Amino acid sequence: MTGRVTLVGAGPGDAELLTLKAVRALQSATVILHDHLVGPNVLEFASAGARRIPVGKTGHGPSCKQSDINALMIEFAVAGETVVRLKGGDPLIFGRATEEIDACRAAGIDVSVIPGISAAQGAASSLLLSLTERRHARRVQFLTGHGADGRLPGDIDWSSVADRKVTTVVYMPRKTLDEFVRLALRKGLDPATPAIAVASATLPEEIHVAGPVAEIGALAEELPAGAPVAVLIGWVGRGHVAAQGALLPFPRALAS
Repeated sequence: MTGRVTLVGAGPGDAELLTLKAVRALQSATVILHDHLVGPNVLEFASAGARRIPVGKTGHGPSCKQSDINALMIEFAVAGETVVRLKGGDPLIFGRATEEIDACRAAGIDVSVIPGISAAQGAASSLLLSLTERRHARRVQFLTGHGADGRLPGDIDWSSVADRKVTTVVYMPRKTLDEFVRLALRKGLDPATPAIAVASATLPEEIHVAGPVAEIGALAEELPAGAPVAVLIGWVGRGHVAAQGALLPFPRALAS
């Protein structure tokens, strides 16, 4: 009998942020293919007999190939296993979910997705910061700090980044943050725009630095090496920047 595959969001780090549906999936799984960012506390929810296989992908470093991950999912499902593909954050936000879903469908494997709390939401909750504060942000956007080649994507909409009415969250930007900021400033982003770089969001070792976006690259170098980082850019973060002693111009609030 053919098994099935479920893509499960492990959340940003804190195991207590797992959804009930994610916990149930972990408890019923016979095989768990998990990313390297998924903490051991999350895996503790799995049944004792489940086989746990790390298939982590690391930016700019050794990684398990996506084709190999796809092949493992299908191999185990064809063998009748109940497979959980456990991903940090939410599987549908920079999680290569489409490639894995397509691979399962092509092989005739039943596949489903259980969403998770995203890194952006986890960081914002720790900072007590609303991503869409109505007087300072009309929308929020998620950008990746690197493309498939490990470099800053060349098709970023810089006018959108420069918009004073948006909160931008940049995922996985450690190697490209300086370039991102340089190009954003050149394309019109106000250098005084608040920015916060958060490492290991929601975990006990979480740490963040804050300052004007023009300085965030240098500030982020203080964060622990190897820790996952997200950078929040926008006037919703003005309070955290002010708390660091930086002087900011009074932001022009939007009409309520």
